[in-house]
Amino acid sequence: MASLSPLRREDARITRSRRALHAALLALIETRPLEAVTIRAITEAAGVGYATFYRHYPTKAELLNDVAADQIRELVGLSVPALGTAHNTREACRAILRYVDAQRPVWRALLTGGAARAIRAEIIAVSREVTAAVPHRDGWLPTDLSHRFVASAMVELLSWWLEADGRVDVEQGAELLDRLIIAPVVASGI
Repeated sequence: MASLSPLRREDARITRSRRALHAALLALIETRPLEAVTIRAITEAAGVGYATFYRHYPTKAELLNDVAADQIRELVGLSVPALGTAHNTREACRAILRYVDAQRPVWRALLTGGAARAIRAEIIAVSREVTAAVPHRDGWLPTDLSHRFVASAMVELLSWWLEADGRVDVEQGAELLDRLIIAPVVASGI
């Protein structure tokens, strides 16, 4: 049993280091463009050594992808329960917009700072994962196309909504997301 103790400590260190790197990147991209954020600045803000960064991520882009994946997992975790068996698409859209609104600087930085591609890829991956467990009706829209459409359209709608800077509130944004993207895809049989 004593041989497991160092392993557990290492796992805790790995988790702490990754969390610190995530938090540092998020804090830094709220104050400056992603291109201006250096790995040195990330490690200093995280309070970890420069070499520690490279033990976890080969590039800044990989760290950004990991952060984007965490954000999408959190967003999906909040919105999927609303879809459930009742297919409450409007409530799912409200959950999405509330989450993005609460994390507005982070999402603005992710979508305008170079992570839009990573976010789109993660939405596609999560959509595939979620729909794999759900029985499908025979719909007219090919499943893989629906994943791509939802991901691309969500990235564009969220980017537009963030740029609107409060001129479109959460309820209005949720209605747009639902009517333009989510409800039509759900109605198509996916």
